[in-house]
Amino acid sequence: MLNIKNLTITHRKDLRVILDKFNLTLNDGDKAVIIGEEGNGKSTLLKWIYDPLLADEYAECEGERILGSEILGYLPQELPEKEKEKTLYEYFSEAKLFFDKTPKELSELANEFRVTRDFFYADQKMKSLSGGEKVKAQLMRILIDEPTVLLLDEPSNDIDISTLELLERLINGWKHIVLFISHDETLIENTANVIIHIEQIMRKTRSRYVVVKDNYKHYIANRAEAFERQEQLAINDRKEKKLRDERYNRIHDKVERALLGVSRQEPGVGKMLKDKMRAVKSIEKRFSRQDENMTKMPEQEEAIFFKLGKENSKMPEGKTIIEFSLDKLMAPDGSKMLAKDIFLRVRGPEKICIVGTNGVGKTTLLRLIAEELLSRSDLRVQYMPQNYEDELDLDLTPVEFLDDTGDKEIRTRIRTYLGSLKFTADETEHPIRELSGGQKAKVLLLKMSLSDANVLVLDEPTRNFSPLSGPVIRRMIASFPGAVISISHDRKYIEEVCTKTYVLTTEGLKQ
Repeated sequence: MLNIKNLTITHRKDLRVILDKFNLTLNDGDKAVIIGEEGNGKSTLLKWIYDPLLADEYAECEGERILGSEILGYLPQELPEKEKEKTLYEYFSEAKLFFDKTPKELSELANEFRVTRDFFYADQKMKSLSGGEKVKAQLMRILIDEPTVLLLDEPSNDIDISTLELLERLINGWKHIVLFISHDETLIENTANVIIHIEQIMRKTRSRYVVVKDNYKHYIANRAEAFERQEQLAINDRKEKKLRDERYNRIHDKVERALLGVSRQEPGVGKMLKDKMRAVKSIEKRFSRQDENMTKMPEQEEAIFFKLGKENSKMPEGKTIIEFSLDKLMAPDGSKMLAKDIFLRVRGPEKICIVGTNGVGKTTLLRLIAEELLSRSDLRVQYMPQNYEDELDLDLTPVEFLDDTGDKEIRTRIRTYLGSLKFTADETEHPIRELSGGQKAKVLLLKMSLSDANVLVLDEPTRNFSPLSGPVIRRMIASFPGAVISISHDRKYIEEVCTKTYVLTTEGLKQ
């Protein structure tokens, strides 16, 4: 059993409470997903459960965690820098039970994750692996130590569709406790039986959470219905209050006018009217008590919304955006050939998605395509890389990054845009390095929105957005009037946004 009691997490820098008096109990068989908008403390919660010291640098946490005999296995959102420099053998050999495993057990694990048996002993450095391969390696090392609780922070990031399906089988087949964060709606729909929803409401001044034992689709549908019912009740209550108050005011005004018109020669009438006014005032007090119990208008943290593309972003149907050909796609370090005979033609406002297995070279290919497009003078191109830090200056604040003029009016407008993306005033002044992955993605998307781009090159555009914002992001990209060339393993993104899908293989791009 995993038990958390009265956990309160406060951000040290801006003193914002990001989780208030949080309580949770999970038992064997629970597959719990933590959902909520970016920057709401999901990763901080997972870090604290694994090791309170991991969150201590930037958050003050007060509460109790009761683990009993549980063994925790933790997958962080990003592989720590010190781990990136290790070889695969060095990385796996640090697992407590690695040398206790038989060759057969390691072979079975390698087969399950579709890697070669010598993967555990390779001298390849962790940092040279693709994003999906890093996730696979981390999951395998966690499983080697036979945990009873899996704490997984974005395990679905950067992994290919076949590995996503493997992850689904792993979670569904786990007999103990799984607590995970994911932005992949399909993964959540197919696995979670407990929903933990963390919200920041009232302009991020108050934290609220719910824990519901249900699947994700039911939770979202029931939540929407409950909000609609509460909203309708609140509207009806306010209509009735308005009619009641109008009747009351008419009576009050009538008695008040009568009192003003009473002469001193009519003491009996004056006393009667004063008694009547006291009765009217007592009714007012009763109404005030009733109003305290009136149905409140529902509050929820709204999903983000903004638009990509301007009037001049529309791409003519017949325009050739790119005809990209490459005899050999080499690994970034030049050590091996990843694919050959690559050809891609994009015309008009097509929405292209490139898929393929981890390590096949999708990100390398997209980077080359982006370089060619960015050099073109006849196109206005914006690029979102898989590693946001390639495009962001981490020492700048979001406002400074989005505007280098220093113009007061422009910066005020940018702060307003950031506010619509759920940034607090304090967060707009934090260095970008202190923002969550989702907040960094928002900064890049806002940069695209403020531009007049007619071509977007996007590497995993939905990977760091909450499942609540995911539908908004998909609609936004689908309605972009220009061309989109992207990589994604998000099954809903591929289905709802992309007009063509290509599979990158060692033999080139296949439609």
